Amino acid sequence: MEQLFVPPGESWQPVSRKLVTVRFIVLASTLVLVVPALAIGLWFVMGGWALVIALGVLVTSVAWAGWLIPRIWRSWGYSERQDDLLVTHGVMFRKLTVVPYGRMQFVDVNSGPLDRKFGLATVQLHTASPATDARIPGLPADEAARLRDRLSALGEAKAAGL
Repeated sequence: MEQLFVPPGESWQPVSRKLVTVRFIVLASTLVLVVPALAIGLWFVMGGWALVIALGVLVTSVAWAGWLIPRIWRSWGYSERQDDLLVTHGVMFRKLTVVPYGRMQFVDVNSGPLDRKFGLATVQLHTASPATDARIPGLPADEAARLRDRLSALGEAKAAGL
């Protein structure tokens, strides 16, 4: 993790590489659904040149997404500290969220059909302030369950000590 505002010496945990595969499948599924409808509509409404231009835009967009998806995956990370959890992500605009354990109200773990197929889950942390909510996508399901249990226990212990 290379960031100016990240505390030095932290042990950062990455999210699963399978998240890249899931994101590419979502991209491909979207293309399969959108491209034929777009092509037919452009052909009948505007003719062949509009279709050629749209195809160029589509190829450029897919190339951009192919370049960006792995970088987005690499940007995600989290670090469990004694009093709080750090979550960072972002390619162009980096974000670091610090969630004190004592401020956590509850922890969600969710997994859609495609995530379940690849054994992934997302951990969502909820606090009293929506600005400090954080999520960690692309965790292996067993790691998500472990993190949920640990964060819930730490949250209860820290809240009881307030």
